[in-house]
Amino acid sequence: MNNSLRVWFRKGDPWVWLNAGALSISIVMVLGILFLVAARGLSHFWPHAVVEGIYTQEDGSQINIIGEVTDEEWVPVSRLRESGVQIDTDEPVVKRILVKTGNRDVTGLDFRWLIAERLQQRSTPDDIIVIERREWGNFYGRLLSVKEAGQVVAQGAEAKAAFEESLRRALDLHADIRYIERGAIGSVNYEMERLRLREKSLEREGQLDANMQREIAEERAGLDAEYQALYQELRQLHEQVARDTIIAVAMNGVEKEIKLADVVQFHFPNELSLLQKIAFYVHQFWLFLSSDPREANTEGGVFPAIFGTVLMVLLMSIIVTPFGVIAALYLREYAKQNATTRVIRIAVNNLAGVPSIVYGVFGLGFFVYFLGGNIDDLFYPEAAPAPVFGTPGLLWASITLAILTLPVVIVATEEGLARIPKSVREGSLALGATKFETIWKVVLPMSSPAMMTGLILAIARAAGEVAPLMLVGVVKLAPTLPLDGNFPFLHLERKFMHLGFHIYDVGFQSPNVEAARPLVYATSFLLVAVIVVLNLTAITIRNRLREKYRALEN
Repeated sequence: MNNSLRVWFRKGDPWVWLNAGALSISIVMVLGILFLVAARGLSHFWPHAVVEGIYTQEDGSQINIIGEVTDEEWVPVSRLRESGVQIDTDEPVVKRILVKTGNRDVTGLDFRWLIAERLQQRSTPDDIIVIERREWGNFYGRLLSVKEAGQVVAQGAEAKAAFEESLRRALDLHADIRYIERGAIGSVNYEMERLRLREKSLEREGQLDANMQREIAEERAGLDAEYQALYQELRQLHEQVARDTIIAVAMNGVEKEIKLADVVQFHFPNELSLLQKIAFYVHQFWLFLSSDPREANTEGGVFPAIFGTVLMVLLMSIIVTPFGVIAALYLREYAKQNATTRVIRIAVNNLAGVPSIVYGVFGLGFFVYFLGGNIDDLFYPEAAPAPVFGTPGLLWASITLAILTLPVVIVATEEGLARIPKSVREGSLALGATKFETIWKVVLPMSSPAMMTGLILAIARAAGEVAPLMLVGVVKLAPTLPLDGNFPFLHLERKFMHLGFHIYDVGFQSPNVEAARPLVYATSFLLVAVIVVLNLTAITIRNRLREKYRALEN
């Protein structure tokens, strides 16, 4: 028995099983974390039932409560008494519930922790309405009437249909306003700024003669006329969208007049069927993906952050791949394998262990202040003292992350080059090809799967980095996207939003912690999903390249 056990250990079978067990445990833990994040985040978009009840306060008075139960916990009575809560019970613990009551502009609170046993006469009335607003969060209460131009047009049972029709019209007007503000007027302002810089540049160069002044004045007059026309149209749209309002009553009996211009959507959660809840859930999730953030990033969507993350990773990939491949080619195919080469390889491997914030400080000092400042002095002197490239932006963030992930691409590419048989190179040279032709047409295509492996690892690391980006380009809220319809279309000098920084900002800088918590989970899950999609795309390309060149390797 002991002899067979020794043979079993000598074969290494226990270590195989230990490795398999450790790998299985790691996979289960990762999947468990992802499931927890997904459950906490994605459940936020489900239309939860709204509860109404009578709550008895510490002084014995009673108030009406309307809201969603978002969390619950069991709390020791001793801890509550230490915090000043008066509670009369012999039980060691009591159940406490977190109710989202909304109506921050009416009651001053979004969320309330309530003792569960004090909330009596609970019910879920069908006439409770939840109104999502652009400011002040959700409104919970009952719809009383709909007004157009100050006149009541519907109330009671007819108010719901009138509210739907009026809101549809208000949303169409709001879309027109958004298009004019961010599209048409934004383009006019952009052209006026370019014209101002052009005039200043000509003045600096001494070329601003009478003819150029007249030409610039005519162009400016045309832009001013276009702006005034758009401004008048915008003013009319604002007047139209501001004329309609609704009257709703909150849980404390206060009637609130809400402008439809401030309403995003509404629903009656307690009367929704299962299919309607599923449709509402899909709609809410789509709004989360496609809309801009609001209310200090605690409401609305994350589309600018998704766009900025993907665009930055694509630019980083375009920058890091050629530099990493060229460096690996030099080390493997051209450089003599001596002490200097070994030192370079050690340095490359050590760069992979440098903290990311160090890269951020380097990017801020070298790329932003040195390179960007010199670019402004050489090519954009008319913009002074306002910086163009001498300030953190998309370009510098992409280059900084490219340097951060460069060692990964170099090492992976060099390993792929080392696996190509020497006979393949010798056969190509024997057929009359030059060394460059051999590398370009034989070696590089065969090592492309290894390059893609390095790029996959680079994407996985770069997409989740936050610390260096805080110094070289990412911001809490970017008013415009780096890509738009204004020449040169891709604006590398602009700041941008990033999912990783968005998670940090919402989770640790938000003034409304309870409202931000589910968005932190949802955005975290979304960041993982974006990284997975980017990696799967690269893996698919790598697998196709591997199948294409497998015959040559054999």
